[in-house]
Amino acid sequence: MDVMRHCSSFLLPSSPPAAADGDGDDRAPPAYALVLLNQRLPRFTPLLWKHARIRMCADGGANRVYDDMPGLLPHEDAVAVRNRYKPEVIKGDMDSIRTEVMDFYRKLGTKIVDESHDQDTTDLHKCVSYIRDFTPELDKSNLCILVAGALGGRFDHEIGNINVLCRFSDTRIILISDDCLIQLLPRTHRHEIHILSSVVGPHCGLVPIGIPSKSTTTTGLQWDLADTEMKFGGLISTSNIAREETVTVHSDSDLLWTISIKKP
Repeated sequence: MDVMRHCSSFLLPSSPPAAADGDGDDRAPPAYALVLLNQRLPRFTPLLWKHARIRMCADGGANRVYDDMPGLLPHEDAVAVRNRYKPEVIKGDMDSIRTEVMDFYRKLGTKIVDESHDQDTTDLHKCVSYIRDFTPELDKSNLCILVAGALGGRFDHEIGNINVLCRFSDTRIILISDDCLIQLLPRTHRHEIHILSSVVGPHCGLVPIGIPSKSTTTTGLQWDLADTEMKFGGLISTSNIAREETVTVHSDSDLLWTISIKKP
């Protein structure tokens, strides 16, 4: 079984190292895409923006960039910040974005993709589909989609975002808030998670998603699992601690991995 390696190097101010988030040591640095949702932007959004090759807003996420980004860079002129942090694409059903915000970005050259005819998928789903299908400049074999503002607010929205992880289980997608990140660990791989203790941890968790796990084994945690069964209504691994620099996970079901993000 192939090994999938993970690292939160996108939270570092320097460029992400080669292969830190890849499946093998000979791979190029991850090709990051950034999707911004309609929740309060994490404090490190400018850093995510810097690492990303393409930046998209999901509908009302454009309001957040317009309103919140100047507050994240308080020592800079607000107008200059708004002009510099321009998303390449705004996509969604357009029920949340303000008219003046849409007009502002359209005049700056942002592509507006109105998919109000599609009410069966979420705005995040629409953005992930666009990144996968219509961005030939990105290396899809090494693609990692960072989703800012994915957690907090309405619970059904959070669950919808987690569902996108499952719908696109063959694409590396990381949901990020100020407090933590969440990503899917597909059962098709063994997983090695490199813990950058300067920016994440130590609190972490593993949660079976979709179906129960009859067997999950880990190393590197304070309370490791050894061929352990996990399911809702039974045991799930919450409030665990990342004890080593590398955490390994092997499971017969898809798992959600979450780890806390440290405050500055």
